[in-house]
Amino acid sequence: MSAVAVADSRIERIVDAFENATIEAADFDHEAHMLVGWWYLQECSLLDALSRFTGALRRLTRKLGVPSKYHETITWFYMIQIAGRCRGQPDADWPQFKAANADLFEQNPQLIQRFYSKSLLWSETARRLFVLPDLRP
Repeated sequence: MSAVAVADSRIERIVDAFENATIEAADFDHEAHMLVGWWYLQECSLLDALSRFTGALRRLTRKLGVPSKYHETITWFYMIQIAGRCRGQPDADWPQFKAANADLFEQNPQLIQRFYSKSLLWSETARRLFVLPDLRP
């Protein structure tokens, strides 16, 4: 089996575990969020990817007993960022995409802080509903 096929099969296993809410919390870190979002955007439109991702993430947080960890604005923000960058790199595989978009993987969320004030981002409204950025479009 080629390295690409192994990588694709690993990604599909992660996506399947995410969709079925069987992925362990420790295995679903920020990078795994980005990976699943990227995979969805390879398979379907942004709107369909958002629907699939948010539905599965809500199921997972409920199953893990932490439904309050779900944050609609952060989820949508990163999915929109991934979609825009995929348009600029339509043939990039996951390792290429990750290497070209290091700012999406920063532990300190500096990227989102360029768009949202802390007061808006951490508001109850932004947690429940997607809100547009208040610092820049």
